Amino acid sequence: MALRGMLLQQLLLLLGLIILAASQPTSNCKRSCGNVGIPYPFGTEEGCYLDKSFLITCDTNTSKSKPLLRSSNVTVLNISLDGELRVSYSIARDCYNESGVRASETYSGLNLTKFAISFKKNKFTAVGCDTVALIQGFGEKDYATGCISLCDNADSVDDGSCSGIGCCQTSIPAGVSDFFVGLGSLKNHSAVLNFNPCSFGFVVEETAYNFSSSDLKNLGNTDTVPVVLDWAVGNETCQKAKRNSASYACKAENSTCYESNNGPGYRCKCSPGFQGNPYLPHGCLDIDECKTSNPCYKDCYNFDGGFKCYCPKGYEGDAMKNGTGCHPKVSQSRNVIIALCISVGLLLLFVGGSWIYWGLKKRKLIKLREKFFKQNGGLLLQQKLSNRKGSIETGKIYNAEELKKATNNYDESRVLGQGGYGTVYKGLLPDNKVIAIKKSKFGNQTQIEQFVNEIIVLTHINHRNVVKLLGCCLETEVPLLVYEFITKGTLSEHIHDKGLSSLLSWEKRLKIAAETAGALAYLHSATSVPIIHRDVKAANILLDDNFTAKVSDFGASRLVPLDQTQLNTLVQGTFGYLDPEYFHTSQLTEKSDVYSFGVVLAELLTGKMALSFDRPEIDRNLAMFFISAMKDDRLVQILEDHIVNEDNIEQLKEVANLAKRCLKVTGEDRPSMKEVAMELEGFVIMEKHPWRNASVYIEETEYLLGAPTKSFSIDVGPSCSSSTVAGYDSMRNEALKPLDDGR
Repeated sequence: MALRGMLLQQLLLLLGLIILAASQPTSNCKRSCGNVGIPYPFGTEEGCYLDKSFLITCDTNTSKSKPLLRSSNVTVLNISLDGELRVSYSIARDCYNESGVRASETYSGLNLTKFAISFKKNKFTAVGCDTVALIQGFGEKDYATGCISLCDNADSVDDGSCSGIGCCQTSIPAGVSDFFVGLGSLKNHSAVLNFNPCSFGFVVEETAYNFSSSDLKNLGNTDTVPVVLDWAVGNETCQKAKRNSASYACKAENSTCYESNNGPGYRCKCSPGFQGNPYLPHGCLDIDECKTSNPCYKDCYNFDGGFKCYCPKGYEGDAMKNGTGCHPKVSQSRNVIIALCISVGLLLLFVGGSWIYWGLKKRKLIKLREKFFKQNGGLLLQQKLSNRKGSIETGKIYNAEELKKATNNYDESRVLGQGGYGTVYKGLLPDNKVIAIKKSKFGNQTQIEQFVNEIIVLTHINHRNVVKLLGCCLETEVPLLVYEFITKGTLSEHIHDKGLSSLLSWEKRLKIAAETAGALAYLHSATSVPIIHRDVKAANILLDDNFTAKVSDFGASRLVPLDQTQLNTLVQGTFGYLDPEYFHTSQLTEKSDVYSFGVVLAELLTGKMALSFDRPEIDRNLAMFFISAMKDDRLVQILEDHIVNEDNIEQLKEVANLAKRCLKVTGEDRPSMKEVAMELEGFVIMEKHPWRNASVYIEETEYLLGAPTKSFSIDVGPSCSSSTVAGYDSMRNEALKPLDDGR
């Protein structure tokens, strides 16, 4: 059995050698036809080509032998082992006589099957001044496209340009092996007959054709143009072909296989350092670079696939001819000393250069920060803060590096929110204090002094329901403001998020409304310089862990001089909350904040967005929708379901009426923020102490509203004079005290 197996293996080996020998060309094969070389795998006789698709017919019927592709009249111009085949191809033409009648028509096409049209080196071209050319291709994919070429006279065309005036060109896709060209005319060349009687269409090697205006008439004397075809071996990939050694076409020892980029199959090429025919055994021969290119400065040694240069004995250096050349050797110790000196010198140069570079860069950064500090009013702010007296905490001036570290270089993960005036980041100071840093989007150099005064005034605000400004940074291009960090997010999120809204009871909503109104009243009337917030909305009211309201975002706020009751400003705010009177007149007053607060009250009552495109057009604006519902006695229908019960329905109506008064179109008809705050505080007191005698409560509330006010002073430093303001907080504390009878 063992002997039989050995004999079978030898027979199979012998059969493989016979097949391999049969697939190779014989030595007496004719390798040219006319002046065209025909390398293997192409051949003119049986046994001289790889398969029938590579057969070249040598036509000897003419005075000069002409090679033709198998079973066709397509003339071969050149065959390259790089996978390209240049052939001659006829031009399609469509000609007309003076009567506008077609005089002659010639179609053109190629039917190749095996070889693909090179999409990299050919262009479909149309020539003429009244020409419509179409090409239809077939192969791996079918396609059709066209080209229109028009012009009025021969002078309007540009030589060398095929942009559609006299000449038009377009690309051919990959995978096309057969195509057909047809021509048409818009006006039968009647308008251009004297200089262009014919239309021409053809596929041509792009570098072989350069358009000229004379082609409009003389191209009729040309019958053919060159076309480049791509050829490959077989229909398999390199990996599959290598598995079958008998049919694998890359026979040379020093050859490699690469995939075809235009249709199926693969190609062969000699490895680097070799040249020849990779399809023949021993076809790739070593290139003797030492003889062909003389690359070395002195001695050259050639080996299979490469070469090496040497310096003569006693010499050293770069032996390549384009290098420094060979020079006499020096002692090893001298080499070491020279190398050491060079290394130390380079090291000192690098260290010194780096020190100078970083010193200059640091100095430049310091100067830039000083520039920003001055242009942002830092010197003025320092002067005013240093002159301040009293017990009120002084706002801190932070440095840029401190806030950069606190926000991890303003990382996106630290962003708390974004608005029209800037981005707010969460920061962590070295003492583990959490802060909120507002980075403005732009700065206004004409309002630096006002910005400084605003910081001074905001540092005076010490109200439990206003987000406290801790300080600022003026070393950056735009100022940075540092606020206390509020943990629970915005009121807007708690109203409109279904998961959070159910947790916001009416008692909490009423408390938040009263605290917000108190803070706004404080800003309007209890600060040294009145402040109009100008962007009151649910998104600018923050909540802490105890649902205590904190008014925030003073980016749009304006300081009101004590001798003015209104300001002319560029209208700013948020649609849905914007005071219509302010919007139409640009006259900003404290009543503008009252209107915006009225919208917030309506949001707390209804749970609806201030502006929603999901509602009908007439009801998109919550203020108009709310007033309309109250006018039609539909208040109960629009209230948030889970806040309504039999015990608080009357109170809800009272608060709704207050919101309605705040939403009056005319500012004079609206209550002041102080009046709104007092009424809401009364409702809070009633919520905590539900007195049965409502008339007594009303009388006592009227007494509180009409009671004589106390006064106190706030020292704002030398930049602002001391001002006496209404003792709103004192009145508020009095109102919160229970009466003598315990009610």
